[in-house]
Amino acid sequence: MTSPESTAAAPVGGAGIIETAGIEIIAESERTARPRDLFWPWFAANVSVFGMSYGSWVLGFGISFWQAAVVSTLGIVVSFLLCGLIAIAGKRGSAPTMVLSRAAFGVHGQKVPGIVSWLTSIGWETFLAIMAVLATATVITQLGGDGQSTALRVIATVIVAALIVTASVLGYHTIMKLQSVLTWITGAVTILYVALTLDHIDLAAVMAQPGGSPGQVIGALVMVMTGFGLGWINIAADWSRYQSRTASDGAIVAWNTLGGSLAPVLLVLFGTLLAGSDPALFDAVAADPIGALAALLPVWVLVPFLLAAVLALVSGAVLGIYSSGLTLLSLGIDIPRPAAAAIDGLILTAGTIWVVFFATDFLGPFQSFLLTLGVPLASWAGILIADILTRRADYDEQALFDARGRYGAWDLTSIATMAVASVIGWGLVINQFAEAAPWNNWQGYLLFLVGGREGDWAYANLGVFVALVLSFAVCLVARRGRIRAQEEGAAARGV
Repeated sequence: MTSPESTAAAPVGGAGIIETAGIEIIAESERTARPRDLFWPWFAANVSVFGMSYGSWVLGFGISFWQAAVVSTLGIVVSFLLCGLIAIAGKRGSAPTMVLSRAAFGVHGQKVPGIVSWLTSIGWETFLAIMAVLATATVITQLGGDGQSTALRVIATVIVAALIVTASVLGYHTIMKLQSVLTWITGAVTILYVALTLDHIDLAAVMAQPGGSPGQVIGALVMVMTGFGLGWINIAADWSRYQSRTASDGAIVAWNTLGGSLAPVLLVLFGTLLAGSDPALFDAVAADPIGALAALLPVWVLVPFLLAAVLALVSGAVLGIYSSGLTLLSLGIDIPRPAAAAIDGLILTAGTIWVVFFATDFLGPFQSFLLTLGVPLASWAGILIADILTRRADYDEQALFDARGRYGAWDLTSIATMAVASVIGWGLVINQFAEAAPWNNWQGYLLFLVGGREGDWAYANLGVFVALVLSFAVCLVARRGRIRAQEEGAAARGV
């Protein structure tokens, strides 16, 4: 294993063709990024026509258009604002998210949320890759080809996997350049899509949608938050660790929030208008999001639509696989960063091949498993945000790699809070894929407190929100003294 001293050493090579920096502290000479640079990766990863599908899913909670508009805007902006808060830690500590969370959990204690984070990242990015391959098959079918052809699916899988793995292995600088290019491509095609489908909107039908109960509104809000910002929150600091130490915290939060939320807010609102106008589209999106949206387009635009849809999904998967590789290193795997990204890329490829070619009923159980991980991940986010907002000084970079340092080996308060909050949270969520994943029907054991499994609050996924808020509140109070003691002790030693 690498020693704490060598791991935390500053001079690393990151600006070449392949980024060699792993989880070590980024050298001051390489920290040249500006807050506005954060706009590109977040915007490119979220300017996907897939986001329009959420319009149908939001209305599926039985709420009105205006309720959906408020819920979508609030949920997306707030969830990416939380990502922005965690991105502050990247600037202060110039290390990946899961290394920085050692300040809250201890150098060894961080492995608990680290495993959850790694599984979540691998899972979601595999899901995005699967969606890219299936979207290719769907659009090829609409063009008159054989979308079910094994050869076609093999080619699509190879191309999608190669793009994701290659970009993630090359690293930060390549990804940042790639994302800025993808932003223009996917953004332009998305605007074209909107222009070509405007005539499908029936405002009278949209406005006739009846309003929903508070439980239905909260359910839609939590769904939007978990589907957007909270789905990225465990990697938020990975993209700000190259920021200059003098960069404004407020600017980092603002550009992170703007880049992540701008496109999704507009896309979900437009998707809501489309779904509210057409009951057939509303139903079709649930089964095949990309294919249902493509069905509204003339044939001549299907190829650029496919290109934009696939590239947007690949863009999101690249961010996730790059970060999951960093998380793997933070768990103690002593290999170069490109190798870690390649390993995670191979896992993603294997998962995509299994689902596309062999699994008969995998997406339901897969999503059920990922949503279950969302509860402890929300708890971790609450704990880390409380830690970031309480600290007044930069991180002790050496101590992030040394269990004998100021952060210690284990922070029992954080670990206990995460455990308790997760148990409470799982009791307040319900398995939304009960038939496909019956092994996960143990959840929801506390729903009797809010009207039972058949009440309006059953599908509100309150457990995610409760785990986040409860963990934040507890650690904001319970760990304040410990954090102050760490910083005062460091100041007294002149550190």
